[in-house]
Amino acid sequence: MMEAQCFVYIMASGRNGTLYLGSTTNLSKRVWEHRNGAGSGFTKRYGCRHLVWYEACGDWEAARQRELQMKQWRRDWKVREIEGLNPEWEDLYDRIALP
Repeated sequence: MMEAQCFVYIMASGRNGTLYLGSTTNLSKRVWEHRNGAGSGFTKRYGCRHLVWYEACGDWEAARQRELQMKQWRRDWKVREIEGLNPEWEDLYDRIALP
């Protein structure tokens, strides 16, 4: 089940727009918070409402380390990661949202 895993994820304001990188133990809930203005102030301020990339990790420490590693990446590396999973920059929220 999705809640039992940890995730690293990227939210975007739109295709090639502002990016937000985070990690969580409950992807569906965290993305819902971002989409509804209850997430980080950054995502609210810059309109990062679209889940464009995510990756499951084995545990919280692995997810946090992956997030910190990716935060050091150049933007074009992050864009390449997004487009490898999601070339059209579709909002993936409906694919992960719990009923």
